[in-house]
Amino acid sequence: MATVTILGTGTMGQGIAQVTASHGHTTRIYDAAPGRAATAREAIAAQLEKLVAKGKVTSEARQKTLDAIAAATDVSAACSGADVVIEAVPENMELKVALFRDVVASAPKHALLASNTSSLSLTEMAASCLNPQRVIGLHFFNPAPVMELLEVVQAEQTSAETCQRALELARRLGKTPILVRDVAGFASSRLGIVLGMEAIRMVESGVASVADIDRAMELGYRHPMGPLRLTDLVGLDVRLAIAEHLTREIGAQFSPPPLLRRLVRAGRLGKKTGQGFYRWDAQGAVLE
Repeated sequence: MATVTILGTGTMGQGIAQVTASHGHTTRIYDAAPGRAATAREAIAAQLEKLVAKGKVTSEARQKTLDAIAAATDVSAACSGADVVIEAVPENMELKVALFRDVVASAPKHALLASNTSSLSLTEMAASCLNPQRVIGLHFFNPAPVMELLEVVQAEQTSAETCQRALELARRLGKTPILVRDVAGFASSRLGIVLGMEAIRMVESGVASVADIDRAMELGYRHPMGPLRLTDLVGLDVRLAIAEHLTREIGAQFSPPPLLRRLVRAGRLGKKTGQGFYRWDAQGAVLE
C-alpha cells in the first residue's frame, strides 16, 4: 500500500483522504490553517459514524480508516516519504504553484505529484516544478467517497509512466478513470458548467422553478442530481470561479449569469453556508 499525502482539508481534501484511507493507504493530511487538519480528521470520523449507523460501513472498517489518517504539522513532514501527493487547496494558480514548489523540496523523487484542480492548467503547474513529468491532475468529484469518476488530466510534460501510475491508483481506489488532455475545463467541468450556467439563466428569466429545472434533468435525462442542486453542493463561489476562468480561456458560452454573481456576493454559497438555490439543513436540501 502507498503513503498518500493530502494538502488542503476542505470538503474535497476530507473526501479524498477518506477514500485513500478506506482503501488501506497510509494517509497524511495537512492544512495551512492551524488546527484545521485535526478538525478535518474529526469531521471524517463523524462522516464514517453516519455510515456505520446506516449499515454501510462496519465499526471495524471505520476504525481502520481513522487509524490510517494522521494530521501533519507542516508541508515537509506531510510529504516526507510520500508515494503520492495530492493538493486540494482553493482554485488559485499562484497558491497551487507555490505549494508545488514546497512539495518538490520535500517529497521523494519517485512521488506522484497530483492536483485536484477542476479547471486550472496542469501544464502551468508542472512548469514550476523540477521533474515536471511526474505532475498530473487527479480530479475527484464531490462527494469523493461516493462518486465513481476520477478525471486523470495529462499535462504537456506528464510522462506515460506517470499516467499509467495514476490510472492504476484510480482503480485501486475503486474509481473509474477517464484520461483527458490539459485543456481549460478538461472534460467534466466544460460540460457541467455549460449546463449549470444555462440552468441559472433559466431561473433568472423565470422559465421554470428551481425544483422543476432540476427535475427536468433528473427525470428526463436520468441525471442523479439536477444542475442547481449540484451547484449548491459544489459551492456557488467555486462554480463562479470556474465559469469566469472558462470564459477567459474559451468563450462567452461559459459566462456566469448576473444571478450567480448576486448570490455569491450575498454569501449564499450553497450547502456550506446553509443556503444557495436551496436551503440546507441536517436532512439535506429544502426549497424556500
